[in-house]
Parts: sequence; structure tokens; C-alpha cells
Amino acid sequence: MRSAGNSGAGAGGFGADKGAKIKRPDGLETLRNFVPRFWQSLSPISTSIGITAFAAAALFVIFDTMRSLDDARDRLEQTGQLIVAEIGGVVGERADAALAASLSHRDDSLHATLQETRADAVGPGLVTAIVPAGTLGFLALRKDEAETVSGIWQRGLGAFGMAFVLIAVSYRRRGTQADVQQRNNFQTLVAAMPLGVACWTATGRLVVCNDQYRTRLNLEATGMRDNVTYHDAVKQLIRGGYMKLVNEDDKNRILELHRQDGSCLLIDERPLANGGFITLVSDVTEAKKADTLLSAIREEQRLLARRYHEEKLKAEAASRSKTNFLAHLSHDIRTPLNHIIGFAELMRHQTYGALGDPRYLDYVQTIKSSGEGLLASFATILDLAELESGQKVLRNAPVRVGELLDSTVLRYRGQAARAGIAFDLGGPCDAVLYADKFALQRMIGNLIDNSLRFTPSGGKITVAAFAATDGVVIEVSDTGLGMTEDRLESLQQPFALGDATFTREGVGPGLGISISRAIAELSGGHMAIDSSPALGTTVAISLPLRPEESAMRAAE
Repeated sequence: MRSAGNSGAGAGGFGADKGAKIKRPDGLETLRNFVPRFWQSLSPISTSIGITAFAAAALFVIFDTMRSLDDARDRLEQTGQLIVAEIGGVVGERADAALAASLSHRDDSLHATLQETRADAVGPGLVTAIVPAGTLGFLALRKDEAETVSGIWQRGLGAFGMAFVLIAVSYRRRGTQADVQQRNNFQTLVAAMPLGVACWTATGRLVVCNDQYRTRLNLEATGMRDNVTYHDAVKQLIRGGYMKLVNEDDKNRILELHRQDGSCLLIDERPLANGGFITLVSDVTEAKKADTLLSAIREEQRLLARRYHEEKLKAEAASRSKTNFLAHLSHDIRTPLNHIIGFAELMRHQTYGALGDPRYLDYVQTIKSSGEGLLASFATILDLAELESGQKVLRNAPVRVGELLDSTVLRYRGQAARAGIAFDLGGPCDAVLYADKFALQRMIGNLIDNSLRFTPSGGKITVAAFAATDGVVIEVSDTGLGMTEDRLESLQQPFALGDATFTREGVGPGLGISISRAIAELSGGHMAIDSSPALGTTVAISLPLRPEESAMRAAE
């Protein structure tokens, strides 16, 4: 059927103006003709209500969009913190595998990658989060926006639908035919809304409702299709559940309906200008579950943070106690040891007369050597305690890495030659560190000592340094006995000597690696160890450059 405009019908009927040329209006002209006639047909009250309703709907959509995105980012950040907690103990290439395993039992729409810097972790998307991951860098997370945008779109459609409902309820035109058309349009509008909608008179009689509202109340099955009152609807809603008041004021009343099947409905009642009111029913079951889960996660995080704080205080107290104990023990033991060593030295020189049997000289020398070794062990233990507790302050001065390696390697060339071990020094490195030179010499010396002890004759030790734009990496590699994964794990603890394979004369208390690690960390760096049985061991220490030094290298 053709419309009046396309058929050429005028004010006088379909036969009018036959001699005139028919002009078909385009869509823009039709819209310009329709809008003025529509607004002219509205009463002032209907116009005011329409403008207010659309403004309120627009504000609701803006606020809902911002809140939904913020909530999605908060949930994404909390998920990222849980993932970081799961993979926090993993280093190296296994971090990516651990991340993939962690993501495998989560939502498929979640994407996460590990990045070295925060700038690299920034990616496109509305729902993203960046979570610090300690030594792993930063965890960049992104969630598909379809779910969030879908919820915003549905709620926005509901808001504008409600605005249309208010306009339709307040719509007034002259004439019976206009009123009938208005009711038909109102029924069509309500039926198109994604929420359960029902309009009531001031006396509580149902004016119109859509199919979703009928489904919620099960009106078809109960035979309450026509002449439904508000009282009957409330009784039908709360059957098999309970209702809780959330908010009530002059503008609206919000209730929550909890059913036996675990579902939750949000009922929003708002007054209309003619004395009636409108009821909006939406299913918020999934939102309630998400809020409950979010609250549980926050509570768990709070408990974990409290436990972490308590354990940290206990560990700090234990560390202080250990340092004080070792300091007193070192003082109490070193004093008699110095006496023993001094008297043994006097007896070895036979200052006050001959000892008699020549074997006594060997015994005295053994006593002196053992005392000196024991004194050195206690000094090493005390140094480690002071380094770990931060009581030993390292000085900062310019240190040329090339000169540092040359002087350190020179001290061990003779010992390596006597042991039949090849000693190589890598290429030149012109980087300058700001650190304690003597502490760095001790750190590298401890690593070379370990390599000399556990590398058999015919092996090779290599010391090298590599400069980058933001730091220097010093490596000590050998072709010695190597270590298994269990052995590498045990090196995290001081006094770790390992199995009988490592029982060699002069190994000491097993603090060389621990002291080197402590010096590296106090200097702002990190230590990493890679080893394989029968292939050898590589220890890498990364030390940072000063910001201005890094900028100069980047400019080069």
C-alpha cells in the first residue's frame, strides 16, 4: 500500500490536483515536514517531559558507560594481581608458559602478556590494565570489549526506551483517533524494550505491559492476562522468594526480588505525571554474582596483605636478631681465637725456650692455621649478616668496568695456571659504574673462586662484561662440574654445600654466592645462575648505570 505522499493524495482527497506535476519528496524533506507537525501536536507538558526524559537517559548512559568501564578495569586489575601471584616464583622463559597455564583456566576473552617496561605494556582497548610483576616486568591485560559494550548498549536502550515510555504516557493529542494511535504506539514501544515494563494507573490497575513482564509474572499460566492489579502482581512476584527494599524516595523506589532458584530481579518503580507509575523489571543475577565474587576477592586480598605485613615484620625482627647474635658471637669467639693464634705464633718461634720434641712445631702451626681459618669464617659470616640486613653501607664512586675486571683477573691467573685451567678475559668494556669498587672486586672474586674450585684441570674459565644503554652485565662462565635444578634451588640459601660431588678441600662455609648476591642487590642489580651437569656454570650479574650515563649511551 502506498503512502499519501507517494500516491499524490492532497488535502482534497486522492483525485485532487491531477493536473499538477507530482513531486516525490526525499527523506530529508519528509523529516523536515514531520518534525514541526509532531512537536506542534504535543502539549507543553508532553514536550517538557520528553526533553527531560531524553536528557536523563543521556546522562544515565554517560554515567553507566564510565562506571562499567571502571568496574571492568578494576576486575581486570584484580585478576592480573592473582595471575602475578601465581607466576611470581617463575623466571626466564618459563614465565610465558606459566602465564599461558594461568590463562587456560580463565575466561577466553582475557588476553595477557609480559612486558619489560610499562610503556611497552600500554596497548589499545577500552578495558585494559597494567599490573607490576616484580622481576618479570609488567603484566599487560586486555579483555574483549564485546561483553562490556553489550551491557552498556542494553542498559542504554532501556534508558532511552523508558524515556520513550514517559513521552508516550504523557503524549496528548486532540481527537479520539489521535488517542487510539497514541495507545497503539505506546504498546509498540513497550513491547520493543529489553526490560520487563508495566504501566499502572493511580489506583493500581494495569494499563499495558510487554511480554517480558508477563513472563516474569507467569501471567499466561495463571490466567491473569487481563484486569491485573498491582497487588496481584506483587503477590505473584514474591511467590517462592522474598523482596528487599534497596532505596525509596520521592522520585523512585528500587526493590530486589530474590527467588528460590537463585535468580535476582531488580524492580524499579517510578511515578508518572498523570498520577500513575511505571514498573521496570531487570534480571541482575549475573551482576550480583560478580559483585559477590569481587567482594570475596577484595577480602582475600585484604587478608593476604595483612598476613604479608605480619610475616614481613617477623622476618625483619628475626633478621635483626640474627645480625645482633652473629655480631656478639663473632666478638666472643674472635677474642679467644686471637689469643690462640698469638700464643701459637709465640710458641712457633720458641720465644721463651725450645719446645722439646720437633713435632710440637707442626702441632703449633696446625693450631695457628686452623685458628686463622676459623677467624676468617666468622668474619665472612658477619659480613653476610651485615650485607643482608643493610647495616653495611656501600660507597658510590666511579668504577671503570674494564679496569675492574683486569685487576681482578690478574690476581687469579697464577692460581688458574697452577691448577691447569685456561683463564680468558672477554673484550674491552668502557662502561663506568657508580658503586663500591672493593665490594665489586669481592663479588667477582667469589665467583672466580667457585669456578676454580669446581673446574677440573684442562677446563676453562671466562670473565666478560657487556654494556647496554641502561646497564652492564658481568658474566663468569666455567666448564666445570655444573649443577642440577635441585642444586640451583639450594643456592638460594646460605651455607649450601650440596652433595659429596662438591666436597672439596677448602670449600669453606658456602657463603661466596650469597655474599655476591647480596652485594649485587645492594648495588641495585640482580644475579642469575644457569648451569647444567658436566657442561659448566654461568653466573650473570646485571648492574644499572646512572640515569645520565644511560641517556648518553642512548644518544650514541
